[in-house]
Amino acid sequence: MAIDRYVAICKPLHYMTIMNPRLLIGLLLSSYEVGFVHSSSQMAFMLTLPFCGPNVVDSFFCDLPLVIKLACQDTYLLQLLVIADSGLLSLVCFLLLLVSYTVIIYSIRHCAASGSSKAFSSLSAHITVVTLFFAPCVFIYVWSFSQHSLDKILSVFYTIFTCLLNPIIYTLRNQEVKAAIKKMRTKHRNSKHTFR
Repeated sequence: MAIDRYVAICKPLHYMTIMNPRLLIGLLLSSYEVGFVHSSSQMAFMLTLPFCGPNVVDSFFCDLPLVIKLACQDTYLLQLLVIADSGLLSLVCFLLLLVSYTVIIYSIRHCAASGSSKAFSSLSAHITVVTLFFAPCVFIYVWSFSQHSLDKILSVFYTIFTCLLNPIIYTLRNQEVKAAIKKMRTKHRNSKHTFR
């Protein structure tokens, strides 16, 4: 999405030639490849662990750091390695997004007022979605919640509310939805005046 927004805002006349089907398939396959390598490396860490005690994970979803804590041996180094691996991947994604946003904002400053407001609207929706994704993720993986029940609240937020809010955020940007909301407000205001 960040590459798409960058090309759409910074190179709008070349959008169709840059974002061709070949590039889109390449981006899709590369994201699947990175995800597969990342999850395979994390599974390789876990397959060698001995599990002999309790098998209940005290969370809403079965995440690798929580499963590693159930092992019968000292897993401090393994937990550190898993967090470093996940942290490095998340940091790279976040830095790529940050660089993309910086270039887009720098480019928008030199545009016309109407074009820049539309670009800022599109960019603000994307930044909101990214923030809703990364903020709980950072708290879950970086901050230790062994004494707090905040872990479960953030887990629910991360797994349910982020997914539910994405369509709402992008739908509210749609011009037809904005027009329908404006029409409903006007109709509601007019109905209040008729009852008085």
